[in-house]
Amino acid sequence: MIAIIGGSGFIGSRLAKRFVDNKVEFIIVDKVKSPFFNDKTLIADVRDFEALKKSIIGVSAVINLAAEHRDDVSPKSLYDEVNVQGAINVCRACIELDIHQLIFTSSVAVYGFAPKGTDETGEINYFNDYGRTKWLAENVYRDWLIKDNKNSLTIIRPTVVFGERNRGNVYNLLKQISSGMFPMIGNGKNLKSMAYVENVAAFIEYSMGNKTGEYLFNYVDKPDFDMNSLVLSVKSSLGKKRKTGLHWPYWIGFLGGCFFDFIAMIINKKLPISSIRIKKFCSDSSFDTSVSMLSDFIVPESLENGIKKTIQFEFIEKKDESILFYTE
Repeated sequence: MIAIIGGSGFIGSRLAKRFVDNKVEFIIVDKVKSPFFNDKTLIADVRDFEALKKSIIGVSAVINLAAEHRDDVSPKSLYDEVNVQGAINVCRACIELDIHQLIFTSSVAVYGFAPKGTDETGEINYFNDYGRTKWLAENVYRDWLIKDNKNSLTIIRPTVVFGERNRGNVYNLLKQISSGMFPMIGNGKNLKSMAYVENVAAFIEYSMGNKTGEYLFNYVDKPDFDMNSLVLSVKSSLGKKRKTGLHWPYWIGFLGGCFFDFIAMIINKKLPISSIRIKKFCSDSSFDTSVSMLSDFIVPESLENGIKKTIQFEFIEKKDESILFYTE
């Protein structure tokens, strides 16, 4: 039996579906019921040690997907309470219950604005509380690992994850392109690493086969798109003309982002456009991964097919929106 902590969310729901399809026994441990697997959900918060421990009695492995990750988390202390103290509670429960396999989803946010091609050996240089607390959590798990030579720890650092029903930054970008109101800022040659949710779920499932010791992976679907190629691919999937459109100089876009920062401060409300988002949009976020060297891991979908499936679901078929996952 495998416990998926945070399994009611975006990645967890896809992983649970794979487990059902492949007849893997599992339970979901989350502070909310799963929208798809209600009967397999136990309610517990990673911040509540006793409830967490009780919920994972009898399992052989734990996958921790629970995290505070949005840009607008309030109070800020939640990053530490959920990401770091949550990791401490998970490890303590595993020690007391004699559980020896842990898989933890960290993030490429630990690298910050990293040089192009950063792999798992890249410098840790986070710039926000999310990256900071993910890095601290990784080290909590490493401390657990060395306490018993029977322990197995897999740390997966995904890049930005997208897919059907997700309402994060990639969805917002796809929505803008599909609307025909998308302003390309910069020359569009900057590379963007992305990961399709089905592929991330498949890799987590694959990692259940890891033996004792530590395993560390960035998760990226290759090859990367540059922004020009991404826009053309999206327009092609939508049946639109394959043109990137007008390119705005970066400095204009950045000043516009600063203007929206000022407005957001005045009205005390978060806006979809900001200077940091313009900076992220125009920068390279291209990561390398040792996953490509694993000869026995088969990626279910190409990155291009993942984009096509997402566009088909969200903007062409416009399927049921009663179940959505909001991320940044």
